[in-house]
Amino acid sequence: MVVEVLRLGHRGERDKRISTHVALTSRALGASKILFTWEDKHVKESTNKIVENWGGDFKFDVVESWKKYVKEFKKRGIVIHLTMYGESINERINVIKEHLKNGENILIIIGGEKVPNETYELADYNISIGNQPHSEVAALAIFLDRLFEGKTLYKDYPDGKIKIIPSKKGKKAILNEQNYPQLIKKL
Repeated sequence: MVVEVLRLGHRGERDKRISTHVALTSRALGASKILFTWEDKHVKESTNKIVENWGGDFKFDVVESWKKYVKEFKKRGIVIHLTMYGESINERINVIKEHLKNGENILIIIGGEKVPNETYELADYNISIGNQPHSEVAALAIFLDRLFEGKTLYKDYPDGKIKIIPSKKGKKAILNEQNYPQLIKKL
């Protein structure tokens, strides 16, 4: 079972930070891959650097045709489109979690700007995270947290170079000094 995130749209310089946050949120909250409909060197490098330092096997990919990718994905899983105009997450999350429990693959589509009408037709579920304007990063974070029931919030990756230790005050991090002494100087 895999959970992938497909980001539609990107407005060049304006969206670099948001697109990077979409990728980081996807990774941190349990997705295995982020797919974009364009290639942005900055976003790709930022994502890959996080994976290198913090661990895991999260993938960054670019698709030539998002419609073709979605149609192919539907042969091996379900497609969920996060939108303000969909059904309430509160009413549909348990049905979606059943797909996950059955080992089905899940593709989550989020938009960066106006989403093509075909997205609504191709999706198995159009899910709203509230009915007020907000960020696609927030929608994705809420959806993934609900899907995985909070279990991915404190996931550790054995191959990570850095590990955060929760603490009441201050910042505590463990570095793998033996294998990555160069990171000590950066932190």
